[in-house]
Amino acid sequence: MRLKTFDTSSLTSTEMQGYLHYAIAPRPICFVSTVDKNGEVNLSPFSFFNVFSINPPICVFSPTSRMRDNTAKHTLENVLEIPQCVINVVSYDMVQQTYLTSKDYPRGVNEFSKAGFTELASETVKPPRVAESTVQLECVVNDVISLGKNGGAGNLVIAEVKRIHINEDILDAYGKIDPHKIDLVARLGGDWYCRVTGDSLFKIAKPIDSTGIGIGVDAFPKEVKNSNVLTGNDLGLLGLVKNLPSDEEVEAFSKTDEMKELLDATIDSHTRAIHLHLKAKHLLDKGRVMDAWKVLLI
Repeated sequence: MRLKTFDTSSLTSTEMQGYLHYAIAPRPICFVSTVDKNGEVNLSPFSFFNVFSINPPICVFSPTSRMRDNTAKHTLENVLEIPQCVINVVSYDMVQQTYLTSKDYPRGVNEFSKAGFTELASETVKPPRVAESTVQLECVVNDVISLGKNGGAGNLVIAEVKRIHINEDILDAYGKIDPHKIDLVARLGGDWYCRVTGDSLFKIAKPIDSTGIGIGVDAFPKEVKNSNVLTGNDLGLLGLVKNLPSDEEVEAFSKTDEMKELLDATIDSHTRAIHLHLKAKHLLDKGRVMDAWKVLLI
């Protein structure tokens, strides 16, 4: 791997933005509604956003100052005047409308109307919710922390969630949010976004041991750790087990019909080792982690 290295002091703000936006991605979108002291509504998306605490429930987003003239965005001005907001989750079927609200409309322009969204009265805070959003979080702003004085500097808005509204259409049979139904989008660098679809969803297997601690790659036999067939992801799956299978388990598996043809083949030891690793990789792809270990230990 060849690395290109930069000292951040040598980069312009635009260059810094490009590298960080593309590298630190995908980023969830905070579609936030606020009001000013006169009750005028603002609606704007921010991709510097995430959940940072569960008890208390805290989300943090960051309106950066404009790089061109170092002015504050209306959202920041509003939460300093009225420390409340609603964070509305952005799904794919509303992403183009959401993008409309990212433009710098003059103060007093209601982005709900400009983008064609529907205002829905909140129950605990003054800013309205976006009716089209499948998850709406009513929040009070506990603090705003300035991160700098130059254009592009962030301002951490620490928002405590007071009420959650969820469209029942995105829930599964157990009342949990179904990632296949919520159809989320996220921000990448430049003009790029991504959509969380069924094809892009995958699960990471939990450790087989109930304590959650597996043996780790450092405990592997050398020939497994240094395999030219197994990938880093394969090694990660193998490292989830608490204990390696016993000699008796390995011997029993070697005598199964599944392994007979491979082990009876007339091939040299090096080729057989490669075939065994390929077989183990196939079993890992099927989720058969312990059987993969049995193959590797034959």
